[in-house]
Amino acid sequence: MATQNSPIRFTGKLGNLIGYRRHGKYYLRSMPEVVRQTRATRRAALRFGTASKKGALIRNAFYNELDVRSDSTHVNRLTKALIPSAGNNTKSITGFRFNQHAGTDRFFARPVRLSADGILHIPAQTLPAFRDINMLEVKVIATRINFTTHQVIDTQSDVLIIDTREPFNGASFPVDVPGKGTLIVTLQIRGMKDNILSGNRKYLAADIVEVQPPQTLKVFHKPTYLQHHIPGGTSVTTNAHCLPLIIQRE
Repeated sequence: MATQNSPIRFTGKLGNLIGYRRHGKYYLRSMPEVVRQTRATRRAALRFGTASKKGALIRNAFYNELDVRSDSTHVNRLTKALIPSAGNNTKSITGFRFNQHAGTDRFFARPVRLSADGILHIPAQTLPAFRDINMLEVKVIATRINFTTHQVIDTQSDVLIIDTREPFNGASFPVDVPGKGTLIVTLQIRGMKDNILSGNRKYLAADIVEVQPPQTLKVFHKPTYLQHHIPGGTSVTTNAHCLPLIIQRE
């Protein structure tokens, strides 16, 4: 490991050298001539690549609709959440916070619920009182992503303003985005003071609250029955793939 002392420093690859920064200082190291990967290392690299691609699709799907600025760690945190299952079980990202400094549970103690008819319900509850804000801008963003074709099918959003000084009787948002793929729903909340948005990040939250994988239809095979006549006047009815099921005597 060598220290970079020149006026122009760099990070990344330059020829056979790699520049990187650690604790405010710049260093150099040479690239290895041969990289040996074990089977486990290759599997880990494949899982990381798959999770990284799916994470990028999710971020791109919400990019134009999110008003809460994501923190600098959200890319790595989202990829990490998808790695354990190689990105196949996207339900693992339920609860993911785009802004790790505040979550939607700060404003709604009772969690939201997605009903079978594609409606996101925020239950009636007593809202917390904050000194710096007295209103909430609630935005629900729903997107459907086909991870097989690597496409964002569609993204929809809806906004509601809530006065925290008044009783909150609950709210419902339709999130049934048509198309094939995984449905991902993000709940975004921004605190306001008399219709003026707060710039304090502790009053800005955007969490993935629901993930609905593609629906898989069950296939039922209709049994085929065969009837056999055997000597003695006995008929035997059998399933084509099973042992005799019914024995009828004439």
